Amino acid sequence: MSVNVEALLREALAPVEPPVRLAQRLEARLASLTELAQEELEGWELATMRDPRNWVRPVIAVSVAVTAGTALVALRVRGRHNTRVRESANLLDLAERTLHDIAEETRRVLPDR
Repeated sequence: MSVNVEALLREALAPVEPPVRLAQRLEARLASLTELAQEELEGWELATMRDPRNWVRPVIAVSVAVTAGTALVALRVRGRHNTRVRESANLLDLAERTLHDIAEETRRVLPDR
């Protein structure tokens, strides 16, 4: 009995697309975390920042906002990758479109200021 190890590995390591619902839930949670962190930061006043004991909550809020916001931008940009590939004439055009998409998504995630 001969076992084809290469075929078994190829089958075991084949990429699996996550369910669409999972991506939607992840995007919704990341958006919610980003908004909550931004609201937390808006509520803080600079005068209270003189005391280092007051720095913990804003530092955590900034960390959450940056991490969740970056993940949200990456998730949305990655989700439109196939569309950009189809619309691009060459690799340089694809890179330009991707950078433009990243900039647009970043503007959407950042608060209006």
